[in-house]
Amino acid sequence: MQLSKFPRATLAHLPTPLEYMPRLSEHLGGPDIYVKRDDCTGLASGGNKTRKLEFSMGEALALGADTIITVGAIQSNHVRQTAAAACKLGLACEVMLEHRVQQPSDTYSNSGNVFLDRIYGANLHEYPAGTDFDAVMAEIADEVSSKGGTPYYIPGGASNAVGALGYVQCGVELLSQCEQQNLAFDHIVTATGSAGTHAGLAVGLRGSGSDLPILGFGVNAPQDVQEERVFKLAVETADLVSAPGCVTRDDIVADCNYIGSGYGEPTESMNEAILMLARQEGLLFDPVYSGKALAGMIDYIRKDRFSKGQKIVFLHTGGSAGLFAYSDSLRT
Repeated sequence: MQLSKFPRATLAHLPTPLEYMPRLSEHLGGPDIYVKRDDCTGLASGGNKTRKLEFSMGEALALGADTIITVGAIQSNHVRQTAAAACKLGLACEVMLEHRVQQPSDTYSNSGNVFLDRIYGANLHEYPAGTDFDAVMAEIADEVSSKGGTPYYIPGGASNAVGALGYVQCGVELLSQCEQQNLAFDHIVTATGSAGTHAGLAVGLRGSGSDLPILGFGVNAPQDVQEERVFKLAVETADLVSAPGCVTRDDIVADCNYIGSGYGEPTESMNEAILMLARQEGLLFDPVYSGKALAGMIDYIRKDRFSKGQKIVFLHTGGSAGLFAYSDSLRT
């Protein structure tokens, strides 16, 4: 897999740390738990989307774009990092924000990620849930073009084959760190949503010859839908990096039993998980993605599905800025 042939913008602090969590491991009494710190990628308080944006923005610059168009929920981590990347690279940024959370508080609507979007000067357009964003994106792109600009569209989460290259690279990076630290993991755990992180990671690991199982805890879709979404993108990404067939359907596993009442809606187990990681390890996790994935991992340990003697690594995808938007609902 030759990633050097793809255009790339330098945005992230890499490699991100791979750290042992001794207090959490002891507290739960199960496996040894490590964390891959992709909250430390640097851009706009960090997060997984920065890895993806290195390749998405690289392609945008190579194509001569001067305006980035993207989409996400009101509290989108992706939008926050895209807006910051656009500033860093001197590009305009048009953002389509979707109202996915029902009856949001004023804090949710104006704090956290969306507050940072405004600080970065992104041009924000807000739409109701279920909007046809392909049509809206085409309208905005036409407006940009009519004024002499050159638009480039990045899908939600930068989750297409180009964006997923960031997590192909992450998979290779993780294997290198395992070799350096003489570590052999039994599982890698992460949140799975727009699919780019999960799909890219699968290609990076399998394309490198690793059979390390990946468990994605879903945040917004039923299991069958999520697994098919991830597998489809993994196939596209594998083809792009000239490693066709490296990922099989059986490689893609998602557990979507920890979503609660919907995307971005708080759960008791998520609340417990965020407070546990803060107070056991001094780490902050977000309520929408990693918080729910942590809740799933903790439940697996309590049910002995991950057991003592094993080693697991949790991929921390960042998003702590979103905590401020949930200050009304997170009980401390």
